[in-house]
Amino acid sequence: MTEEKAGAHVPQHEALPLPDYDHLPLGSLQHRIRTLDEAGLREVLAYEEAHGHRLPVLQTLRNRLQELHEGAEPSGGSPLAAAPEHAPPADTPSAVSPVTSGPAMNPPSHGTPENPAQPRSTG
Repeated sequence: MTEEKAGAHVPQHEALPLPDYDHLPLGSLQHRIRTLDEAGLREVLAYEEAHGHRLPVLQTLRNRLQELHEGAEPSGGSPLAAAPEHAPPADTPSAVSPVTSGPAMNPPSHGTPENPAQPRSTG
């Protein structure tokens, strides 16, 4: 079912081409909308104008629409793919270990020959 706003088609949340659209952070949204064609982007834009009306999101959507008008192509990938913000945690441990970490930072003591930036006494 759709809503009508000033004669424009406004899709329901379930019909949007991006799953969990309302929960995507702006950074993720910027990447996910690159997979959409003009029709899909217009649906998301109409939904945002009718519901959230968040200025940064509207600017992002309109900028991407302009890019498509200027010849940009939708990127590969699927807008239905798992988003990083919803991905399960990585099974691999951190690559940092005592073996791979850098050397200990021990600044020299004040007044030693290894620290020539000490002020000189004038006495």
